[in-house]
Amino acid sequence: MKTQAFNPFLPSWEYVPDGEPHKFGDRIYLYGSHDRFGGNAFCMNDYVCWSAPESDLSDWRCEGVIYRKTQDPYNRRGRLHMYAPDVCRGPDGRYYLYYALAFTGRVSVAVCDEPAGKYEFYGFVHYPDGTLLGSETGGRFQFDPGVYVEGDDVYLYTGFCPVGFPFNIILRGKESRRGAMVTKLESDMLTIALPPKYIARCKHNSAGTDYEGHEFFEAASMRKIGEKYYFIYSSFLGHELCYAVSDRPDGDFAFGGTLVSIGDVGLRGITGVKDAANFTGNTHGSIVEANGEYYVFYHRQTNRHCYSRQACAEKITIGADGGICQAEVTSCGLNGGPLCGAGTYEARTACCLTCKAGGRFYGVFRGFEGARPYFTQSLPDRESDPDQYIANLRDGAEAGFKYFDLTSTSSVAATLRGRAEGRLVVSFTPGGEAAAAIPVSLRSREWTELPSVPLAPAAVSVRAALFFRFEGKGRLDFSAFTLS
Repeated sequence: MKTQAFNPFLPSWEYVPDGEPHKFGDRIYLYGSHDRFGGNAFCMNDYVCWSAPESDLSDWRCEGVIYRKTQDPYNRRGRLHMYAPDVCRGPDGRYYLYYALAFTGRVSVAVCDEPAGKYEFYGFVHYPDGTLLGSETGGRFQFDPGVYVEGDDVYLYTGFCPVGFPFNIILRGKESRRGAMVTKLESDMLTIALPPKYIARCKHNSAGTDYEGHEFFEAASMRKIGEKYYFIYSSFLGHELCYAVSDRPDGDFAFGGTLVSIGDVGLRGITGVKDAANFTGNTHGSIVEANGEYYVFYHRQTNRHCYSRQACAEKITIGADGGICQAEVTSCGLNGGPLCGAGTYEARTACCLTCKAGGRFYGVFRGFEGARPYFTQSLPDRESDPDQYIANLRDGAEAGFKYFDLTSTSSVAATLRGRAEGRLVVSFTPGGEAAAAIPVSLRSREWTELPSVPLAPAAVSVRAALFFRFEGKGRLDFSAFTLS
């Protein structure tokens, strides 16, 4: 690769959640929603696309804006935001973008001759008589469309399965109480050939089934691996992507397991949000194959809320039986191995962020963080001059980075600012014994690189984690660290 790959893998100023990665030709294209830093709602910006050569997943380039929210005929003033989209190559060779405007319950479609060109509005998914999908008698709410094409067969996956207030009011009684749906379309990509069919269970009907505890909530996505079909979704827990498997694209999906949790819930004895390895929130994504390897794409939260989310990815392994083990969140997801043990690394690449106050799930309501650290940047939302950092490190707060090859690493330094007295302890495990201790005595709003200190050898140096824990009084902002 041209350079190393980190999580989040796009520039620090870019906020693309709900990622749907697809391979078209020799490139991987990432389609997703487009959050705004400092925004007060989901998906406030127009759709952009990023792509990278299949052979180098460190080399992402911005393809620019591919579709504007004002292009939808029901949104000329741009007041409604475009939620999670998906893109497919149709039987005619053109590319089709499926999306939903906020909570309208309609599935809109745009089309383009290129995977990352300028898409134009094409129409709404509808029955042969013109009735829009979801508006028929007894129709269910349409949300988060995912689309899969096999030959001339086109399958649309949708669904949104909340429980109670406020969604029972927002959705006007149309929320699904039976789970995720698949709708077969004609080759024109708009007309319904077969009506919605339920394929995965939700909170309302999961009792006693394998879905219980990991029920479908939203974020429907479909992939085919070998001869099996994988239905990927965000569970009712919110912070995890799960999968179900079938021999057909339209039914009998058996729950498979968890692909990834943005707080590593389910790994290393972590049982829930309070003891999670990271602050959590909703996530959405899917799977892609590149150079014979498989990756799961997902997103994380920043800025103390769920409205500024960023794309991440991890390598996964498909077992001989078709099963997939849960991936661990890391700082080096697309890198193909540990990061180099020499150089300067941005603090924003932390994959673990914890504190004495415990974990938190970022919902739709903002909250005062108090003692909790968080990822942020200087305002406003922009497309240059990145300066993302970790803010509000207080006593006991810890940022973890995985993984590094430390076989030749002997020292560590950190770039900080703030008003604090104490030390920054570097360890190889969460809350672990000090492998290094950087003295901290700061009274400055300016970034200061503190002198490097010796780093004790790691027990497993070829794939070591690094955790930076502040012990002392005051609070710090953490910009970067240097290994040498």
